[in-house]
Amino acid sequence: MDLDFDRQHIWHPYTSTLNPLTCYPVSSANGVTIELEDGRKLVDGMSSWWSTIHGYNHPLLNDALKRQTDKMAHVMFGGITHEPAINACKKLIALSPSNLEHVFLADSGSVAVEVSLKMALQYWHAKGESRPKFLTLSHGYHGDTFAAMSVTDPNNSMHSLYKGFLPEHIFANSPNIAFGQKWDEADIEDFANKLASHHSQIAAVILEPIVQGAGGMRIYHPTFLKRVRQLCDEHGVLLILDEIATGFGRTGKLFACEHANVQPDIMCVGKALTGGYMTLSATLTSKHVADTVCGGEAACFMHGPTFMGNPLACAVAEASLSLIETGEWQQQVSLIESLFAELLPPLLQCDRVSDVRWLGAIGVVEVTTAVNMEVIQQHFVDSGVWIRPFGRLIYMMPPYISQPEHIAKLVQSIKAALDNDQCFT
Repeated sequence: MDLDFDRQHIWHPYTSTLNPLTCYPVSSANGVTIELEDGRKLVDGMSSWWSTIHGYNHPLLNDALKRQTDKMAHVMFGGITHEPAINACKKLIALSPSNLEHVFLADSGSVAVEVSLKMALQYWHAKGESRPKFLTLSHGYHGDTFAAMSVTDPNNSMHSLYKGFLPEHIFANSPNIAFGQKWDEADIEDFANKLASHHSQIAAVILEPIVQGAGGMRIYHPTFLKRVRQLCDEHGVLLILDEIATGFGRTGKLFACEHANVQPDIMCVGKALTGGYMTLSATLTSKHVADTVCGGEAACFMHGPTFMGNPLACAVAEASLSLIETGEWQQQVSLIESLFAELLPPLLQCDRVSDVRWLGAIGVVEVTTAVNMEVIQQHFVDSGVWIRPFGRLIYMMPPYISQPEHIAKLVQSIKAALDNDQCFT
């Protein structure tokens, strides 16, 4: 493998061409294991950015992909439809909150968010109102494209340098009451006040339900989300839930909004939709929202990606959703959660650790100083695991098929890193 070419010419996510971080060459992956070119095997703690929930090289997903390849790899979705898209959308609607009846297929999570924002804007345009603003939360993250960045925290995120160029929306304080703590109504006050003051300008509220992901891995109280739904109804504002990271069982519920027993008007999903095999996302909405959008001046929804409804992606999505339908993920995620509950609290004995938290198959260790990415990544690889922290957060989102010995190895490698001063700035 020509690693010199890679280092000199290929731009990896969130890296510098001036001082590229080390990239580790992968030759294959199977189950929960990533194998490097030199033969070393790493227990995966990231599910390839939270997507490979069933593990790598899954026979059912492999078969779906191979069978579809023999039929057709792609065909445009404009004026044409096909069985993989129909079957995948049938399963998606059956699994999703019951009010969501229409599916718009897209290419990635960021695009699904873009689509949701456009739907909300077009909804109000069709009703004869101009509502150019969105209300969201600080410490939120919704993607790297421009509209998605505009509803991502402009002060506490990786997108702060774009401030002044992006549309400026309304940000409420993020929840402070953690999952499992006693609810305090004061936690919703800032959000309630901002919605009351600006609701006539607000097209929709958009937030990550229960878990704020890349903005800080914050796990908050379900009552906050329940109150958001009530306030949106009270003020006649749409609610968009970004379930891209949390959907398909990651938090212990099929969708994180189920922790609060609420339904969104619009929902975004992605990442695990294809079990990590292909890039595919979807934006689902109620019949009322869809029909209102299409009843306006444009008489349709104004969006259409070239690779929308890609048959390969839809075929593997259908297979992945079939695995979800078996319900086995519930026992798998429950096991991982119980292991985190046992193994993470002892890490608080380290002075470098400020907090540990977990929910479902999400485990987080927050430290007092930022990690040294180059050094700590090398440490994890040398320890036989794949964990990729950011900032002051060392977190795990392992595949659901992970066994106790895999989780133990991930946590043990984190414990060893905490004892190594060179792993931190």
